[in-house]
Amino acid sequence: MNIPISKRLLCCAQLVSPGAAVADIGTDHGYLPIWLVRNGVCHTVCAGDLREKPLEKAHENARRFGVAEQIHFRLSDGLAAFAPSEFDTLICAGMGGDLILHVLSDAPWLADERYTLILQPQSSGQDLRRWLDAHNFYLTQEHLVYEGGFFYSVMLAKFGHPMHLTPGQQFLSPQLLEENHPLLPRQMDRLIDSLQKTVSGILACRTTVDERKLAYYQAALRELQEMRKQYDDC
Repeated sequence: MNIPISKRLLCCAQLVSPGAAVADIGTDHGYLPIWLVRNGVCHTVCAGDLREKPLEKAHENARRFGVAEQIHFRLSDGLAAFAPSEFDTLICAGMGGDLILHVLSDAPWLADERYTLILQPQSSGQDLRRWLDAHNFYLTQEHLVYEGGFFYSVMLAKFGHPMHLTPGQQFLSPQLLEENHPLLPRQMDRLIDSLQKTVSGILACRTTVDERKLAYYQAALRELQEMRKQYDDC
């Protein structure tokens, strides 16, 4: 029986090192931990969710795939119900970047080289990259996934030193450029279009313009346009 795991979650799962101790936060239907156990990547997985009904559904799915004894489900707001010693790999996927920031901020003990973070924000990826950079996390990999008409980024981060990302790199990381995904030009164009609309919206505001905010988005836009030009030249 095939596990109905999405492409973006499969990308997260494939970044997990064999034998890793995993905590999957916001597990929802539980297909990611089910896939990890069924494919022998992990012997057991801890899976948490804030809501009871998704957790019950995840339990049901785990029983259906015969791995209920190997997945430990917990009702938890972020990592509140998890001990630092229980895992070495944290997965936060399928939630907004602002919610991932909430999970990470509430667990300052994650600032340790022993942890690996696998993050897949549904939105606000630039805010997440900026936060990681400011808190001395760095990206070792980032992958682009296109599914259902949407682009998703899957990040693998470690603690140890800042990346010193520029405004443009907060929207499109050097790791994504290095991956050189076939759909990278489309992602660049999408980001450029979004930044152009943001800049125009700020300039059109009838109240006082936030000069710092405007300068940030203008700098990011210029960088993305230069990245696009360099990509075309190559």
